[in-house]
Amino acid sequence: MLHIPSTSGLRAFEAACRYLSFNQAAEELGVTPGAVSRQIQTLEQYLGKTLFHRHHKRIELTAVGRQYLAEITLPLEKIAAASARLRSETRRNAVSICAYPTFALRWLIPRWADLYEHHPDIDVQLITSLNPADFERDDFDLSIQVLPEGTTQTGMRIDKLLEVDTYPVCSPDMARRFKQPEDLKKAVFLHESPRPTDWPRWLAEAGIHDIDSSQGLHFESANMALHAAENGLGVAIGIDGLVREAINGGQLVKLFDVVRRSRAPFQIVSAARKSTRPKLVAVREWMLEAAGQPV
Repeated sequence: MLHIPSTSGLRAFEAACRYLSFNQAAEELGVTPGAVSRQIQTLEQYLGKTLFHRHHKRIELTAVGRQYLAEITLPLEKIAAASARLRSETRRNAVSICAYPTFALRWLIPRWADLYEHHPDIDVQLITSLNPADFERDDFDLSIQVLPEGTTQTGMRIDKLLEVDTYPVCSPDMARRFKQPEDLKKAVFLHESPRPTDWPRWLAEAGIHDIDSSQGLHFESANMALHAAENGLGVAIGIDGLVREAINGGQLVKLFDVVRRSRAPFQIVSAARKSTRPKLVAVREWMLEAAGQPV
């Protein structure tokens, strides 16, 4: 007999980890913040461990919570992928997309209404994963991946979607402290596990070689680091296409004029055998147009 905690508790935990906020997790799940808190408390009671430190206006993962998240992420992704695959078999109009969580939250979902307006007949199914899509195992139609410019893969079509232009970002209140890159000596650096070299590479681009960027706070995802920056915890490295809306909305401020362009942009990957299917072509071309790329 399998002993598995409540799926509602696991969903609440996973969402709270991404946002580091019960309120935002509740908004995504369509429940109240109190419900999210209770579901996570029930999960903690089941496990006999504390998963979050609860502060006055924020939460942070405990060491146990970080380990638990790392261990359950892949199984949850497999369940989601398997479910999406079975659902797609029964929906002729479905196009499945696998994307990084931060890319989905900060680029794709804000444009979702426009996609639906242009293609209301296409059922787009979105799965998020920190790992590149396995097309043989998961049978996705499209995958968003960070790949070096000019990458080719046998049997795959690859289209450049979005440049990865990086620069420091922080809250408007904190931005007043920094007039030039050298002022980052007094900054709290916010790091994301999937891109551990962004800070040292940007500092090198800015000609700064006497700052230890390894110190600071470390997060499981870029979205967590950006939420921490929005809440005044420190300075994060933002990818222009993913933080522009937050900057325009006043949640974040771009620091300085130094921008580092990565040699590995976001790319749309699809199996060549599927790449000419009309609905897949429509979604791919919509994404390219939304990113300002030639179709």
